[in-house]
Order: sequence, then structure tokens, then C-alpha cells
Amino acid sequence: MAEKLRLMAVHAHPDDESSKGAATMAKYVAEGHEVMVVTCTGGERGDILNPAMDRPDVLADIPAVRKREMAKAAEILGVEHRWLGFVDSGLPEGDPKPPLPEGCFAVVPLAVSVPPLVEAIRDFRPHVVITYDENGGYPHPDHIRCHEVSVAAFDAAGDPDLHPEAGEPWSPLKLYYTHGFSRARLVAMHEALLAAELESPYGEWLENWKPERGDISERVTTRIECADYFKVRDAALLAHATQIDPESRWFAVPMEIQRSVWPFEEYELVRSLVDSTLPEDDLFSGISAKVSL
Repeated sequence: MAEKLRLMAVHAHPDDESSKGAATMAKYVAEGHEVMVVTCTGGERGDILNPAMDRPDVLADIPAVRKREMAKAAEILGVEHRWLGFVDSGLPEGDPKPPLPEGCFAVVPLAVSVPPLVEAIRDFRPHVVITYDENGGYPHPDHIRCHEVSVAAFDAAGDPDLHPEAGEPWSPLKLYYTHGFSRARLVAMHEALLAAELESPYGEWLENWKPERGDISERVTTRIECADYFKVRDAALLAHATQIDPESRWFAVPMEIQRSVWPFEEYELVRSLVDSTLPEDDLFSGISAKVSL
């Protein structure tokens, strides 16, 4: 029997998997590959962002609610799911910002947070791992910590001298960062909306874009065409009802414009143990020749 290729996406909170690379995962599932989402925290300190869900009963039971939302999203995407079990750090606000809560994910030492992900990698044996870049995609402390943990676990999982208690060594072959919020994408969507004589939610955002931020598109090495799975992505997003307002700008761009203007999701290849020719259109590019199919 042919071996299925395996993809692991490591995220900080429940809902991150549905806003970052969900259509890519759904595409690979539909093609017969195995996909696992690993969620580092339970999202316990996340705000309720959907007014319809901002109720006392939901707030009182938010850890359980978010677990149910994650289970529903995983079912929609067709992925396996694993919790790492750490506690959400919250997003500190203010000047100066308050210290992070004791025991939260962002302050737990890497010596504690890396081994559980090493174990997950060795159990699932992914050929490809996806996570965030060094800025976390945006500077949430859990996203930055997720990056640190993911990179360390990717490097450690294949080393038999590291974390022997975490199972038999397994070396993933490629590591990617996901890039979903590029200026180029916002400009393309903004201009397409205006050309269609529709209101754009991105005008003020683009006006306030600081040149020193650059554009993450310059780092993109890999584009996955996955427009056929945008509806699956949106369904998974909506499963996170506490986090996603159906009236928000997540859904401001009509599907036909999304599919024609920006029909892909973007990634940056940062580690590869196989021959890789850039740019790529497949996260598994170069792997077939390396594994027994």
C-alpha cells in the first residue's frame, strides 16, 4: 500500500488553524494525505469577539466552549487534532504592558514546552511541519512562543539523544512558516473591491501601513492553489463562534473575487532535508523521491 504523506500544522490557539492555512489543509485531506493540527493552548484567555456569543453562560464556560469549537472545526477540515495542554497567555495591553500570567504558555520554559511537541511529531511522523515565523505572524506572546517551540521541536525530533522519553526519533523533511497577511494580498483585494464598486474594509489599514514593516510577500517561497477549499475554510472559521463574527471583515470579500484575485495560500520554506526548487506550488514537493511510496 502506498504511504500517505503527512502534514502537521502547529498553532497557538483554537481558531488559528482556521484562519491560517485551512484551505491548504482541506486540499491535502481531499487528496488523501493525513493532516494533524496541534494546538498549544486552550484559548482560555481569548476575548469573545462575536457579539452574539458574548453571554454570561458562554464566558463562564469558555474553556469547554472553545474545545467544542475546535472539535467542530477539525471535523469540518477533516484533520486529526491534538492539544499540547498549555494555558493561554492572553494579549497584554497598556503602557507599560502588565506581566504575563504565571504558568502561561509564553513563560513556561522551553525545556517544558518543547518535549510534548517532540512527542507529537514522533507519534504522527509528519513529512512537513507548518508554524509561524519569528514574529508569530503578529506579536501575540503565544504566537511567538509557538514559533520557538515548533522550531526547537522540529530540530530535536530526529535526534535520538534528545528527549528519549518522547518516543522513537522521527525527522520531518520540511519546515514552513505560514504567511497570510501580506500587504500585496490586501492591496489586491482592496483594488478588486473598488473595481467592483463595493466597499473595501482595507482602505484605512493600507493608509496606516508603515513602510518599515515591509511586505512579508518578499519571503514567500511557496503558493498553494486552494480556492476550491475556501468555503471549507470559512465553515471551519465559523465553527469558532466565540472568535468569529459572521459580519466581520473576514467575510467582506465576495467568494468569486477571492477565487479570482488571490486563489492561494502562501508559505515560506525555512528548513528542507530534500532537494527543493523554488518557487514551489506543493508543500510536499521533493518528498516523494525521499520516502517509500
